Amino acid sequence: MLTKPLITLPVWLRSIVNILLFIISSCVNTVIFIGECAQGLILFPFKIIQYLLTPLRRSHSPKSIPKKKVLITIQHIFQVSFLFLGRLFHSFNNIAQDILHECRRILDSFIRFLWSSGLFIVDVLISIPRVIARMIRFLGSIYFRYFVVGFITSLIIVGLYQSYIFIQSIPSPYNIGKVNFAQSTYLYDRNGKLLYEIYRDVQRTAINLVDLPPYVAQATIAIEDKNFYNHRGISVFSGIIRALKDTIATNELQGGSTITQQLVKTSLLTSDRTIERKIKEAFLALWAEQIYTKDQIMGMYLNQVPYGGSAYGIEEASKIYFGKHAKNLTLTEAATLAGLPRAPSIYSPFADPTLAKKRRNQVLQRMSVLGYISQKQYDKAINEELSVVPQVTDIRAPHFVMFTRDQLEQEYGIRKIEEGGFNVTTTLDYDLQQKAEEILNEELDKLNGLNVTNGGIVVLDAKTGEILAMVGSRDYFAQPDGAYNVTTALRQPGSSLKPILYSLALQRGYTAATLLDDSPVVFSVAGSTPYIPVNYDGRFHGKVPLRYALANSYNVPAVKTLNSIGVDSFVTYAHELGIDTWNQEPSYYGLSVGLGGAEVTLVDLAQAYSVFASQGYRREPTAVLRIEDSRGRLIDDLNTDGKRVLDENIAFIISDILSDNDARRLAFGSRSALEIPGYQVAVKTGTSNDKKDNITVGYNPDYVVAVWVGNNNNTPMNPVLTSGITGAAPIWNRVMSYLLNRKEDITPFYTPPDGVIEKPCYGKKEEYFLKGTEISTGCYWSVIKPQTNPTPTPQTQALAQ
Repeated sequence: MLTKPLITLPVWLRSIVNILLFIISSCVNTVIFIGECAQGLILFPFKIIQYLLTPLRRSHSPKSIPKKKVLITIQHIFQVSFLFLGRLFHSFNNIAQDILHECRRILDSFIRFLWSSGLFIVDVLISIPRVIARMIRFLGSIYFRYFVVGFITSLIIVGLYQSYIFIQSIPSPYNIGKVNFAQSTYLYDRNGKLLYEIYRDVQRTAINLVDLPPYVAQATIAIEDKNFYNHRGISVFSGIIRALKDTIATNELQGGSTITQQLVKTSLLTSDRTIERKIKEAFLALWAEQIYTKDQIMGMYLNQVPYGGSAYGIEEASKIYFGKHAKNLTLTEAATLAGLPRAPSIYSPFADPTLAKKRRNQVLQRMSVLGYISQKQYDKAINEELSVVPQVTDIRAPHFVMFTRDQLEQEYGIRKIEEGGFNVTTTLDYDLQQKAEEILNEELDKLNGLNVTNGGIVVLDAKTGEILAMVGSRDYFAQPDGAYNVTTALRQPGSSLKPILYSLALQRGYTAATLLDDSPVVFSVAGSTPYIPVNYDGRFHGKVPLRYALANSYNVPAVKTLNSIGVDSFVTYAHELGIDTWNQEPSYYGLSVGLGGAEVTLVDLAQAYSVFASQGYRREPTAVLRIEDSRGRLIDDLNTDGKRVLDENIAFIISDILSDNDARRLAFGSRSALEIPGYQVAVKTGTSNDKKDNITVGYNPDYVVAVWVGNNNNTPMNPVLTSGITGAAPIWNRVMSYLLNRKEDITPFYTPPDGVIEKPCYGKKEEYFLKGTEISTGCYWSVIKPQTNPTPTPQTQALAQ
């Protein structure tokens, strides 16, 4: 008899349990089904291959091999032939018979191989139609239809979902000018002093397009989007394809955005260079063209586009650059402003008037080609001088600030820097900056009679590459070119490149005691004027040790040394140490490159000397210590890791020579501006051939100081500066002295590394050698004195010290 269950569940509860069990069962079955589908998808390609190769596998079955009769017949023919040969040459010894037997066996195997290969090829050819027929049947099968339908369905589902996500993330063109409010980015010195506020002026002064002269819009169209009135938001041929062509031609990423795309990017999107942002930009441009007229788009563009600094919109830009309302702009002024949005910090007339004028002329030329202006208007406008109102802004260390801003914009984009709300702690020491500016102005005042009007100073931390001070000119706000940063300009370094040259020579087996021949020499180059190097003092000094040749900056030994080690090797080596401005092939440069015949920047030169100062490590000059967002979260910080590019033993020997006051006394005398009482420092001067550039670079284990003086217009200075210690050297001395005297824990000067040994040489003076090279150089106990009688008048003017 059945017993009644102890517990009876209510009907409603049993229904709930059954529903839960059904849901669990359905979920489990769904998971199992997904697993089976995944397994089927993984095995599907292998099953196809197996299915298609079945005919080939069957074609090689034993049944497809021809009867042996044919093969035996061919073998019999060859056997009879070899038997005849054996009887004909029966007098041959057993070795010859063995050779014939082996040849017969090899030939027999070869015939079998050819026969089998032929059969295989025939089988493959016969199988091809069957394989094609099977593929056709497979493409028409239900399995393939299931696969195609499933694949297309998956693409549609995923595409719809991603499109929904994409559309959800796109702002509306109706919000142009209503969103993306900016937060200022602040630049501080290393001690927290505010240097500059980078901001985007959201209080724009809107103007109507009809109130502007027609050439304002025409100038923008000519340089930015010549087909503006003919496209619907994006331009495939004149925009995208042109950008691709220019990118390939220049090896630099070029933009292909229309004015509409630039408007939506500026107003609604970020400046990130990503495919997703470009797709959004194109989509919004097409959408905006359906909402607004062309004139409305042009008006919004001119009211919102960045023209540099706080100048957002044509009205604000007109006031900042020309001190007038946009409706009163002249043709040349309109062309100048139209050229700015592509790169405001580069084309700004405040930063580089020459480049700004070149950009303006490019705009005018495009306007002329497109028929917006006549040839007469073009000829008149292109010859007008570029005149802007003086820049008024609250800024400290302006050259350094603009240098830093340019680096930040290249890394993060203009929009992020102007609107991202970053707090940037720079490497600048503003107290040192102020002192350097003061010293530069005081010393330049002393050089008024020598036709020296400008100068520049760079101070680096020798251990990290941090830029501690950057004085780009005497007065940033002076017109017309005070904002021009001479520390990043190309200048001839003169003899200041010689330490780089001789450090390479030490790698090639030279020593500080190697005797160099300072005597007349002529270098003849086919198709060129003979090169006749001479010394700054017009004399030749006979056999001179390398130490004295470098310390006294003799030119002839340097050129002979360069000729020995090779110009190509020197140019490549200089690149490794930080001279990044020599962009031609090494074979482009001649022997004069060792004496400063190729231009460098003062920043690059300081970087190369920092390799000696850091005992062989190259570190890029950097202007940023730390970047935080508006909430104090760290975005980026300084990486001080360096790359070894020079042996520390060679760096030490060069530093020892450059700090040897006795060795350079013959040229510079005692107690020159290259000496700092109480301290040992390494220093070298350089003056260009035509007296347009005068440079002094020196260092100790803590600091690298580089100084340039000259004229922005490249007019020669007074020849008195030929001495090498009249112009830049006193400025260098005062800046370095200030650094050394204010620092309490000065790092001691370099001590000989383990790879260097001392040996008495030339007047019982201890000379330093790389281990293993001391035996290759003979040292004399008497001091080698230079010739006192001047040699015949040189035929060419020398590069100075």
